[in-house]
Formats: sequence, structure tokens, C-alpha cells
Amino acid sequence: MIAERISHYRIISQLGAGGMGEVYLAEDTRLDRKVALKLLPAKFTEDADRVRRFIQEAKAASALNHPNIITIYEIGQEQGAHFIATEFIDGQTLRQRMASEHLSLSAALEVAMQTASALSAAHEAGIIHRDIKPENIMLRRDGYVKVLDFGLAKLIERRPDTHDTNAPTVAQVKTDPGTVMGTVRYMSPEQARGQEVDARTDVFSLGVVLYEVVAGREPFEGTTVADVLAAILKTEPLPLTRLAPGAPSELERIVAKALRKDREERYQTAKDLQLDLKSLKQEMEIAERLKGAQAPALPPPIVEAATNLMTAVRTTSSAEYLVSEIKRHKLGVALALALLVIAAVTAAYFLLAARSSTGAIKAIAVLPFANESGDQNLDYLSDGLSESLIDRLSQLPQLKVIARGSSFKYKGKVMDPQEVAKTLGVEAIITGRVIQRGESLEVRAEMVNARAGTQLWGENYHRQISDLLSVQEGIAKDIVEKLRLKLSGEEQRRLTKRHTDNVEAYQLYLRGRYHWSKLTVEELGKSVDYFQQAIALDPNYAPAYSGLADSYSALGALSALPPAEVKQKAKAAAVKALEREETLAEAHTSLARVKMEQDWDWSGADREYQRAIELNPNYSAAHYYYSINLKLLGLDQDGLGEAKRAQELDPLSLTMNYHLGRYYYWIHQYDQAITQLRKTLDLDRDYWLAHSFLGRAYEKKGMYEQAAAEASQAVKLSERHPDAIAVLGIVYAKAGKRGEALKLLEELEQRSRKSHVSPLYPGLICAGLGEKDQAFMWLEKLYEEHSQLMIYVKADPNWDDLRSDSRFQELLRKVGLTP
Repeated sequence: MIAERISHYRIISQLGAGGMGEVYLAEDTRLDRKVALKLLPAKFTEDADRVRRFIQEAKAASALNHPNIITIYEIGQEQGAHFIATEFIDGQTLRQRMASEHLSLSAALEVAMQTASALSAAHEAGIIHRDIKPENIMLRRDGYVKVLDFGLAKLIERRPDTHDTNAPTVAQVKTDPGTVMGTVRYMSPEQARGQEVDARTDVFSLGVVLYEVVAGREPFEGTTVADVLAAILKTEPLPLTRLAPGAPSELERIVAKALRKDREERYQTAKDLQLDLKSLKQEMEIAERLKGAQAPALPPPIVEAATNLMTAVRTTSSAEYLVSEIKRHKLGVALALALLVIAAVTAAYFLLAARSSTGAIKAIAVLPFANESGDQNLDYLSDGLSESLIDRLSQLPQLKVIARGSSFKYKGKVMDPQEVAKTLGVEAIITGRVIQRGESLEVRAEMVNARAGTQLWGENYHRQISDLLSVQEGIAKDIVEKLRLKLSGEEQRRLTKRHTDNVEAYQLYLRGRYHWSKLTVEELGKSVDYFQQAIALDPNYAPAYSGLADSYSALGALSALPPAEVKQKAKAAAVKALEREETLAEAHTSLARVKMEQDWDWSGADREYQRAIELNPNYSAAHYYYSINLKLLGLDQDGLGEAKRAQELDPLSLTMNYHLGRYYYWIHQYDQAITQLRKTLDLDRDYWLAHSFLGRAYEKKGMYEQAAAEASQAVKLSERHPDAIAVLGIVYAKAGKRGEALKLLEELEQRSRKSHVSPLYPGLICAGLGEKDQAFMWLEKLYEEHSQLMIYVKADPNWDDLRSDSRFQELLRKVGLTP
């Protein structure tokens, strides 16, 4: 056909031929440019519907305008022959390049990255290639990669017969380039089965190509088509590092994930694969630069000084050591400059090494996933997935995970990841979104290196709502895999532990936790109902029992349930949780809280708190309550350490920040208490408990004006909560305003005649007024109620004037806080 014309194209020479047709170099006589002209075989163009679908997809591909996708100029028909005119690529196919040379690891990664970029753009446009292989990847002379033949695979796609190896739709393994069903060794398992394909099919095929380029052989081999298909479906390829010893383990992980037979476990998008490849390539480049950097030869005195410098930087700053060495040895300018160079190179080395190591990430925050379903009633689902992920990851001792209270401060807000990371004290941020449409569920999760502002990992999970449990497990596993955390068998078990197989029970549990987090009497009532429904569906669902115990304890703290009922119900639920799952940290904390607040079993509570922290060192609630138990046992500094740890794990939580200030107040460190409580109010100026304890701290320092102002604000913001009234009464009493204090005492006494008011509060005002007998009367009532507030009597400095009284010591003895 040389010199012949097809439409306005004049054929110059043949470039190639294959199952998809013949390709010619041609001249576009209208626009005076060279093009590649592909003539399609008649057998693929006889079906009008097939041709129509091909043209639709080819048109969509031509509109992508992506640098790594070959540009389609025209799709036409001339004298019954269908043709495609595309840009002419001056270069080689990847197959040709592999035949002539072995690509370096860096070059192989670059080819794979650009190919993945092309696929990502096509997939976002709804186009699947279906035939990724070295013959369809062109390498231009300037380094650009071009992916060919988008849309052509769909033109000839047919379901393969995996049993009949002689069927005409299944060609030999060493087939001519271009026959989709003939390039069996690049098929995904779903293609091999004749199932419907999606973007993850292209990911698998690209994984095959990358494996072949690096290892020099295909991952799935066989002498017949049936052998190859069987290998694709059933056999795992040899580890890449065994065939290519120089390949990094991270590359083996990436390729292995791309080649997962279950597409749900594969990279869910080509973009995610591209990001991992890019990250690996950057790390390799940094390591290579550091490896190639050699210091110039230096005279022996400078070498000795440099050695001393390298030793010194382990214990002091290199700048301090350098100055001291210059002074001590009276080094000359040249020596000083040499040492400065060494110090700079050393600093640069460690900086680059830190930046290149994903393993350096030791602290993360999981921010609340966005609910993009368009239905606020599904907030429980997005919140629940986030909280479940926090729970799973927090069980890993080598990873610091910020607690829910702080992470959820960012719900619905536009965030700067670097600012968030700085505030929370972490290196990486995990975000996501959830979309539910009927029974269809889509979850997108990604992890950002907040220090560098780069994405470390991202994945799309397309599931049915019935697969909700596997989604959260998959996200946790992928994150751990990306952070390269080495888990013990027990840690791996905890990470993937499934507490129930009943999806409906799990959804009810998520709803329960969603309402529990609001911590109002009404919402806690709803949480109890949802937890009970979850238990009815799965009587062995341990977290649901633990949630039920927490709900009853919270209702007790809000005086919505009598102490006896709280003790009975909360304890029973916590015990049932542990009977079903002894390794559940939340259940141990629930039981420990009952033992501390209701049973006054301090040693028993201590054992349960320690076990909870052992199982989940990132569980802030365990550290929070444990600090209280330690204070009551007289271990003030140990308790302070636990209070600080709770605040560190939940740095934006009002409760954890206020509690740290409260703890400083308990141990008479009033200046530190004032500082911490002011920080708490910086988070929320309307948090009345922080105002209340700030008033207490000011009162202890004799700053009565400031104390009265803070206590009055607490009374206003709390709508005259008895605790806030008691604190204001104490301030008035200590400031000599006895009349005002007595009025507040009278208010509490009158309220107690109409509704329950804890005897603790009028007792505090009486103690402040110096009315000891009255104070002890109220304390006896508090003890008789078996109130959980009784445990705070030993900690509160407001009772200091009564501590020397034998009646006070007897009360502490009865609750087990003195011998």
C-alpha cells in the first residue's frame, strides 16, 4: 500500500502488523504532518454495534489530552475500511527496548509511573484500556511514555473459553502484538474468568509489566494458554527480590499488591499505584545522592576533630561543640570551615534520611471521614468508620494515634494538614469520605505526610454495604503496610480482629457510639437503645456490651440514674464484654471505672486499668481514669504522668485538657493549674468546668476577685449547676462574704428538697464557711448514697481543713482510701 491514499492520508511505509491490524506511517496532506495510520481488520468491524461502542470510547480517549496518552486525530471509514489516525511516536515500544537492553530500576519505575498516570486519567473518564502490555507502551526519545490503543480492546473483547485451548478466541501465549485475548499473560484473574472488568484490571496488567521489566521474566508462565490461565488464577509469582536481588523490598510490596488475585485487595486506583511508585523513586534518588557524596581528603588533625565532632553530636549540638573545639584547639580558619562543612553535611544527611523514610512516622491522626451521601442520617456511618479505624490503629504500641475527641474537632472544617499536624503533634494525617447509595458503598481514604505536604497513600474501596466490616479492616491493613510497621502475631490479630460478623449489629453499634459521644441524657438514652439492639442481633458482640457499660456510667455521672442502678447495670455489661472478649481494652476500662467509682475497689481498678493500657496504649480514656485512681492511692506523680499522657493522646479534648488542670489543682500546683485551665478555655471559652476549676485555683492563691469572676461565669454558663454554685459559695466564704455564701447554700438546700442534689455540694460550702459539723453531716449523706462523687473527697484541696479531724479519716477508711 506504499504511496496509496486512504482519505487524505498518503501512506509512506509500514510500521507494523498484528492481530489488531496493520499500522503505517502516513502523511496528513491537509495539515502537512506525519501520522500513524492503523487499518482495522474487517472481522472486527462487521458488527455495527461493536463499532459504535468502539467509536464512542475512542472519542472519549481522544478528549483526554494527557501527555502520556497517544493523541487520536481521526476515526474514519474509507471504501469499507475503518481506520484510526493518531500522532506519530518517534521511539520504541517497551517490548523493543526490553529486547535491546535491561532497563535500570529507576527507568523501570519511571515507565510504570507515567503509564499509571495515563491510566489514572483514562479511568477518571470512565475508560478502561483492557490490554496493557509492553507492546502498547511507547517510549519516546525524549523520555516521555505514551500508552497506545485506548478503546481498541473493547472493540474485540469476547469472553474467553478457559477450557478449550484451541478455541479461535484464545491464541497462543506468544501471540502477535495487539490481540487482546491472545496476550493471556497480561490478563487479570477477572479477565481470565470472562467476568466484567474495571479499572483494577489495568492495575493488574501494569503490575505484570513492571514485574517482567524488573525480573526479566513474566510472573505467570506456562507452555500452553491453559497453563498460563491456571497460573494467573491460582499461582503466586516468585518474590521479585529473589529474581532481582537489587530490588528494594518496598518495590516487592508494591508489585505484590498490584498482582493481588482478589481485586478488592489490589490497588483500587492507578493513582494510588502511581503515588507509591513515585514515593519509592524519590527515596531511591535521595539514597543514591547520599551514597555518591564523598568527603574530600583532609589532613589527620581535621579528621580527628571531625571524628570528635561526630561523637559529640550524639550528646550536644554540633554548633556548640564546634565553637568549643575552635576555642580549645585554636583552630585556623581552614579547619573551622572544614568542620562547618562536615557539620552541614552531617545535618543534611540526617535530614534527608528522615525525609526519605516513611518509617519515621510514629504519630498519626485519623480525622473524621466526610459523609458525602447527601443524607445527614448517615453521619453515624462516616463517623463510625473513622472511630473504628482509630480503635484498630491505637492498639499498635509503636504508633501514637490521636484520640477521637481531638480528631473530631475538625469535622466539617476546611483544614491545612500541616497546621493540623502541628496542633495535634503528629507527622501524618488520614482523611476520607464515605458515600452510600442504597446498598452501594464507596469509601475513599488517604494519608498525607503533613511535614512534606505530600500524599503517602490513597485508596478507593467500592463495596456493598454488606462488606462494611471488610472495608475498615482493609484500610487499617493498608495503612500499616504503607508505614512499614512490623507487627507481632498478636498485634496482627488485634489489627484484623472482627468483633462481629453481623453487619446490621455493627451498624447499630456505630449508631450507639455516635449518640454516646454527645454525652447528654437524651443522647445517652438513645445509645443504650442501639447497643441493646446490637446485642440482640449478636449476643457475643463484646464492644456493644462495653458501650452499654459506658453509657450507664455516663448516665450516673450526670445523676440521671441512681448509684445502685448504675453499679448493677454498668458492671454487668462490662463483665459480659470481658467474658466474650478478654482482650478488649475498652471493656477493661469500663470494668475498672465501675470498680473505682461504684465498688471503691482501688486495687481491682488498678489491675483493670493496667491491663487496658497494656492492650491499647493509645486509649486516652484508660489513661484519664487511671490517673484518678493513682491519685486516690497517693501516687501523685504517677497519676500526673497518666493525666499528661491522656492529654497528649487527645490534645484538643476539653475533658483531657481540663482534667490535667484539675489534676494540678489536686496536687496543690496552682500556678500550673491556672496555666493549663487557661489553655483549655482557649479551646472553648464557654466550657464551664474549666471556669469552675480556674476559680478554685485562684481562690487557693488568695486572688478572690479573679476567683469570683471565674466562678460566676461557671454558674452562668452551666445554668446554675450545683457544682458551679458550690465553687462560688466557697469563694465568697473564703473572701469573707459570708452572707453571699449562705444564700448559695440555702439555694442548694431548697433545690435538694425538690430534686436530687448531691450532698457533696452543700458540704463544700459548709467546709468553706468553717462549719465542720455541717460539712460532716453532708459527707455522711454522700457516703450513705454510695455516690461516685465520694471518691473525689480525698483529692479535693477544699477539704484540707477537715483532714486532721478523725471523722474525715474514718470516712476515708470506710471507702478504703486509708489503712
